[in-house]
Amino acid sequence: MSQNSPAKDLLVVSAVCVYDDAGRLLTVRKRGTDKFMHPGGKPEPGETAAEAASRELAEEVGITIGSADLEPLGSWLAVAANEAATDIQATVFTAPGTWEAHPSAEIAEIRWLDLVAELPDDLAPLLTDHVLPFLSRKQGLSAPR
Repeated sequence: MSQNSPAKDLLVVSAVCVYDDAGRLLTVRKRGTDKFMHPGGKPEPGETAAEAASRELAEEVGITIGSADLEPLGSWLAVAANEAATDIQATVFTAPGTWEAHPSAEIAEIRWLDLVAELPDDLAPLLTDHVLPFLSRKQGLSAPR
């Protein structure tokens, strides 16, 4: 790091890709924020990444799935969407199957993303810079727009 670069904090988070029966990807916006992201959050002491993802999914959108049933997707370092001078180290999972979700806890709004449509400009960097391009390559789709 150069002397001119401000130090960044690092948050460790777990997140989950959840799909509905139309193949759309669930995104959530937490209260007091303006970016949409995956449901998820910080692990509590002693929790594995998968346990944190499972707990956060139930708390935030009412989806109950065991941590052993989540499928690992990848791990990425990204700029935090809602915390200044902060990066996140995100471990991302997929919840197999299709789901219905309902906002609760700190979630103000949910939105389902059509992965082949024009993407909105209010998505978190983890989604736009890492997860969506990865999913597009994995599914053989053109890169998100």
